[in-house]
Amino acid sequence: MSSTTRILFATEHLWSAKREAAMPVLLYGTGKALTIIREPSSPAADPADLALSALAWVLADEDRAMRFLALTGLTPDALRSGLGNRAVLGGVLDFLCAHEPDLVAAAAALDIAPETLAAAGEKLQ
Repeated sequence: MSSTTRILFATEHLWSAKREAAMPVLLYGTGKALTIIREPSSPAADPADLALSALAWVLADEDRAMRFLALTGLTPDALRSGLGNRAVLGGVLDFLCAHEPDLVAAAAALDIAPETLAAAGEKLQ
């Protein structure tokens, strides 16, 4: 589960006088339905931060990193010096968007929706 999303199960609560102030005891009876309440997510992440996280994911696999450098034409030194450049960061997300399996895998690893990565790439252009 992501650090920004928690799922709470709302069920019957028993309040025990022996427990500290308002500590619920959750009862999960058989055949009872559970209600899932989703808390609002945190504000949208900065596109540059997402791109840097995605770049870390890309570079974690040597074959994928070599493919990224080959397709973008970047050298390791150019990549290193371009980390603050929106065009370079947008190129990272464009690389992922061009290959759906990588986009989906990166999004899963970063615990975000693939659409969020794609939208961040558009914002960096």
